Amino acid sequence: MEPHVWPLYGLRITTPRLELRLPDLDELSDLAAVAAAGVHDEDTMPFSVAWTDASPEERGRATFQHVLGTVAAWTPGAWTLSLAVRREGEVVGRQDLGADDFAVTREALTGSWLGLTHQGRGIGTEMRAAALHLAFEGLGARYVTSAAMTDNARSLRVSEKLGYRPDGLTVVSVGGEARPQQRLRLDRAGWEAHRTVPVELHGLEPSLALFGL
Repeated sequence: MEPHVWPLYGLRITTPRLELRLPDLDELSDLAAVAAAGVHDEDTMPFSVAWTDASPEERGRATFQHVLGTVAAWTPGAWTLSLAVRREGEVVGRQDLGADDFAVTREALTGSWLGLTHQGRGIGTEMRAAALHLAFEGLGARYVTSAAMTDNARSLRVSEKLGYRPDGLTVVSVGGEARPQQRLRLDRAGWEAHRTVPVELHGLEPSLALFGL
């Protein structure tokens, strides 16, 4: 896809080990394959939407549809940027950054997943740091929020390392079961105090209007 048609295809975020970018169809197929191969142990459900409780084929298809859907539904007042994460040229997971009325609220939301075989290497922290840099440095966010199941120690640890603070509990229905979820909030001062990952933004300027800026 040519960036002049959809400028977000020209956006890249780089860290020492990773590159994040909106996937084209070939990369999207690779991302779907990572999802199909599994993103968590079968005896757990870390997500509030149980999209992984499906066959490998269905997980891959859901990933493919999700990313295309974010592009199709995008407006400056309601957007989700769903980026493929690449390490050494290989797609390893997905990092999302989304917001409603961002130009007014200056608040965004992060979400992500990482292929099961790529976990335990610090990649999750590094890719979240990339999204936070885009939000705060690139887009001028005041706050970024996230959430994790209270028993998802790995996700909560990533948030803690990056400076998020607890922002209350909520209960969500997952597969007909009530699950407690920890809300998390990060302000600009907290982000600046916990920055340890060098991040660079490339090609953001042509897309600023799409974020309502």
